[in-house]
Amino acid sequence: MGNEGAVVGEIFRDPWGIPHLRADDANGLAHVQGRVTALDRAWQLEVERHRAQGTSASFLGPEALPWDRFVRRARLSDTARRCWDELERTDPGTAEWVRAYVTGVNEALRSADAPEFTRTGLVPGRWEPWTPLAVWLSTHILFAGFPAKLWREHITSRLGADAVGLFAADGPGTAGSNGWLVAGDRTVTGHAVIAGDPHRFIEDPGVYQQIRLSCPEFDVVGLAVPGVPGIAHFGHTGSVAWAITNAMADYQDLYRERLRRTGAGVEALGPDGTWRRAARHTETIEVAGEEPVEVEVVETDRGPVVIGGPEGLDDGVPEPGGPPPAVALRYPPRVTGDLGFGALLPLLRARRVADVDRAVDRWAEPVNVIMAADTEGGTLHRVAGRVPVRSAANGTRLVPAWEPGYEWRGWHEPPRAGLADGVAVMANQRGPASPLGVEFAPPHRADRITELLSRRHRWSAADMPAIHMDTHLASATPLLTHLTTLGVPPTTPGNPGTPAPRPGATRDAVAEPAAAVGGAVSSDRVGGRAPGVVPEGSSSAGSTAAVGGAGSSDPAGGSGVVPEGSPLAGSTADPDVPAPNGPGATRDAAAELAAAVGGQPADCSGVVPEGSPSAGSTAGADGPVPGGPALSEPAAALRERLAGWDRRMDAGSADAALFAAVRGAVVRRLAAHPAFAGAAVPPPYPEIFRPWLALVPRVGHALEHLLSAEELFGIDRREVVREALEEVAARPPAGTWGDTHRLAPWRALPPTTPYDEPGLSGDHDCVLCTSPVPGLTDLAARGPAARYVWDLARREDSRWVVPLGASGVPGSPHHRDQQPLWLAGDLVPVVTDWAQLTKETDV
Repeated sequence: MGNEGAVVGEIFRDPWGIPHLRADDANGLAHVQGRVTALDRAWQLEVERHRAQGTSASFLGPEALPWDRFVRRARLSDTARRCWDELERTDPGTAEWVRAYVTGVNEALRSADAPEFTRTGLVPGRWEPWTPLAVWLSTHILFAGFPAKLWREHITSRLGADAVGLFAADGPGTAGSNGWLVAGDRTVTGHAVIAGDPHRFIEDPGVYQQIRLSCPEFDVVGLAVPGVPGIAHFGHTGSVAWAITNAMADYQDLYRERLRRTGAGVEALGPDGTWRRAARHTETIEVAGEEPVEVEVVETDRGPVVIGGPEGLDDGVPEPGGPPPAVALRYPPRVTGDLGFGALLPLLRARRVADVDRAVDRWAEPVNVIMAADTEGGTLHRVAGRVPVRSAANGTRLVPAWEPGYEWRGWHEPPRAGLADGVAVMANQRGPASPLGVEFAPPHRADRITELLSRRHRWSAADMPAIHMDTHLASATPLLTHLTTLGVPPTTPGNPGTPAPRPGATRDAVAEPAAAVGGAVSSDRVGGRAPGVVPEGSSSAGSTAAVGGAGSSDPAGGSGVVPEGSPLAGSTADPDVPAPNGPGATRDAAAELAAAVGGQPADCSGVVPEGSPSAGSTAGADGPVPGGPALSEPAAALRERLAGWDRRMDAGSADAALFAAVRGAVVRRLAAHPAFAGAAVPPPYPEIFRPWLALVPRVGHALEHLLSAEELFGIDRREVVREALEEVAARPPAGTWGDTHRLAPWRALPPTTPYDEPGLSGDHDCVLCTSPVPGLTDLAARGPAARYVWDLARREDSRWVVPLGASGVPGSPHHRDQQPLWLAGDLVPVVTDWAQLTKETDV
């Protein structure tokens, strides 16, 4: 590999431009992987390198400064260096493999000609051996959602401790995913199938890279993280396959610090009552178009100080009589010097689930749920990652560094789980990781996937895309229940919380999930990628042009009959041909109802977090009791229309657009209510944390719970819903859900020619999880960042797709060529025959 002119490996491409790489050994393969990643995604790699070391404002300008400040203060780059040093010491083979990847990256970057470099005048910099570790850390540092603890403290101080339960989520907090494993006794081939889709910010270029890595030791296809060697999250070796979902574990802590300046620097008060010197230095952040900014970096025995300092907050003042605010972040890699890179090569070399199991024993961060299956019938369902053992208080709030009892005391043993009726489903809900977390996703996606899989006994890989694309919105129940009771005289006196059925109405065959709880706002990519906030300059901002999304069908329809036009129909059809797209391409609403009857909204008696004001209640004090002022004629008509809606958030559905409009109006009215006035103004924490503290998104994601609670600070929710209904009835949306629910990808630079971003089906609680922020925007910055189906019978029957394409170079034929398939729910075939590939070059 070190000989000038020597051939290290080969690069092949399939018809979609996906790289298939061959080399004589693992290190040579890593070299080729680094090189092809820099060829396809040079601009993305440069952006990620700068983000990882806190220098992105030097060419992206002041908008990137909040992220750079956080990276410097959290010492991410220094932590990556520490982890690299530890990797070299304890696992020199993996360190050499990572170094080979970096060598390949640097070789290709020297000749990179991505158009963004010309636009910015930026020259690609040199990658260091530790840069892939820094990229991994910066990508995942916010996955555990530690800023949610700031929100809990804020809402408690403004509305009392009971308010935490009202907003406490089980909602789309951090990055999520769907994933399901169907064992061989439930498939037509007798071999397992694994399928799913990670939900991340949709970025251009994409956050996942479809790739094949082949050498005499292994031959693996999967989804790589650009800038990181190997295939960490989703892979298929031919004899074993694996996939992950975010476990929603809590493994990062925030400590309130008491700091003081001395002649020698800064000291912090420890839990033993002793003042100890803290590490301190200053760093300078270059900002394009503005003066450089100095940042003081302070680290106590708990960890780096990410909020405030000896004098308190930069933009605020301490509370009277209280110490100046300072908050330190404690996160596992900073403590252990280990990012889990020792798992990457063993995963590539895995042959059976036992190999995957041993490999992920070395996993560190982020904490995931792993599902795996092999060709011998083995299956695996477990948590992987490092979660500290400490006080329960650490998981829910900021804890005082100067008091004993909040220290870390070792690591939890990762929990394990099995399959139920030959199936395992994970969608970030409470599952095997429950003992390790605080807030999880609502059970709606997991329950819906489980219910769909129960509708037939035998499944094939070709059946799975229909589940990917399911748009049923179970979390609509509480709002629809309120709507159907407005202005209607009570007809069921014995059960005032349940509206009388409409004549001829039937209930949905799918039981509504039991837990009616809302959601927290956080993100996996903050600093220019705030949750639900459309990036300034995005082509999606303010867009109203109608682009049809994929129609959705109900697999098996509950009766085993596959609807015409469903991705299930004709499983042997040419996978390269995109399915019809847009309104009218699939069945109309009547046919949808025939397959999955949308019935009378069910009573919402959901499970409420312990300690919530609604705990133990079954009927709302001002909840959905029939009666109230008469509705105007347009509002009454709208109410009746929504009562008959099939609860499918299809891009071509006008009813879905009407529901979303009413939902948004309810959210805005609740957030503007005087009862929440104290919570509307967030504390003056650094800008990077503001998305977690914004009230409107919090109300939007917690709406299901807020409408179901017995009492809500005296707010007349029936009146709020009535006013929202009248508002929308007076000015209803003119089009369909896909007219406003449009893709809003994050880009470091806006395109020179804006793209007409497509309309989307789905919603944040649908299996097709395309996340708007109710009350703020219908645009979706987050959604399925990839979809995959791993077939253990024949790897070549596996499928995958990404939102845009394999290339990160604008203008490339493979920059956006997969988007029509992604929109329609179709997938690209995984090509395994080298004879069907086109050789591009030797390396």
